[in-house]
Amino acid sequence: MSRIGRLPVQILEGVTVTCDKNIVKVKGPKGELTQAIDKDLKVEVADGQVSVSRPTDQKRHKAMHGLYRSLIYNMIEGVKEGYKKELELVGVGYKANVQQNVLELSLGYSHAIYLAVPSEVKINAEQQKGRNPIVTLESYDKQLIGQVAAKIRSLRPVEPYKGKGIRFVGEQVRRKAGKSASK
Repeated sequence: MSRIGRLPVQILEGVTVTCDKNIVKVKGPKGELTQAIDKDLKVEVADGQVSVSRPTDQKRHKAMHGLYRSLIYNMIEGVKEGYKKELELVGVGYKANVQQNVLELSLGYSHAIYLAVPSEVKINAEQQKGRNPIVTLESYDKQLIGQVAAKIRSLRPVEPYKGKGIRFVGEQVRRKAGKSASK
């Protein structure tokens, strides 16, 4: 059995979980999420716990077992506590501005980049003198916040020679020695 999949998920206080056929709905103080579950798997809600079970030990069933248990866990955590990601813009002249869920970035290109952020994600940009700008994303949907953070990061990936680009706060970047190091 899957080690992750066989663990039941505790339903936190203030969160309600309903399962109708193969659709799981989770509702909490921060919002409401739904997830379609593979038709072969069985989801049971009882005694303040959600358990996922699989019919056979096929490779596909084993793979889906742990996946859907983790997705349900992330949904319950998200609607109760929420998730937060912070991105740091490292580079001379890099700036970030937010106006009505539209992120405006100046990343050293000849033009500014405008990125519309979904309404489920709260975005904030702060810039202090002498420090790199920080973009903060908050949401109750872990998949969506990860996707938005990856999209923002892909606009200017971190390069290994000078370390410029968009990175997560606290992320370590492996630096390479330049051309002059070979002499």
